[in-house]
Amino acid sequence: MFRMGRRLITCPETKEAAAVKVKPLGELRLSACSRWPERAGCGQECLAQIASSPDGCLVQSIVTAWYAGKSCASCGRAIGKIAWHEAPPALRAPDGTSFEWKDVAPQDLPRLFRTHQPLCWQCNNAAELARIDPALPIRRTHLAPPAASLPVSRGVY
Repeated sequence: MFRMGRRLITCPETKEAAAVKVKPLGELRLSACSRWPERAGCGQECLAQIASSPDGCLVQSIVTAWYAGKSCASCGRAIGKIAWHEAPPALRAPDGTSFEWKDVAPQDLPRLFRTHQPLCWQCNNAAELARIDPALPIRRTHLAPPAASLPVSRGVY
């Protein structure tokens, strides 16, 4: 049984990234592809990639792996474990603009990973507010990273 979600594969025909979805039940077949409807009649040879790494080609897995060990390009804090529904990280483009993952076409990920920088949720929100209203006094100070460990306390509370 395959986990649901978009997958990123390399199209055997074009050798470029394509975003696909698999049918939820039955034989392994595609239900959607970013190259359709123009190439809807393809032989779906990309299914071998999905069969060999069902979770590895999930877009969420690919994005999570890309952020692993990275820090925010703005404040320097570690991205850490991603809370996708509460505080998803974002990307900062070479021109300084930023955007959320929901605004990204999955097939564009390989290119974006080469040209964009990781941005934490808080810095992306501050940038968005500044875009909406440049007159807002938004100031994100570069915070010191959290201490490696808290000092031991012998106090009774």
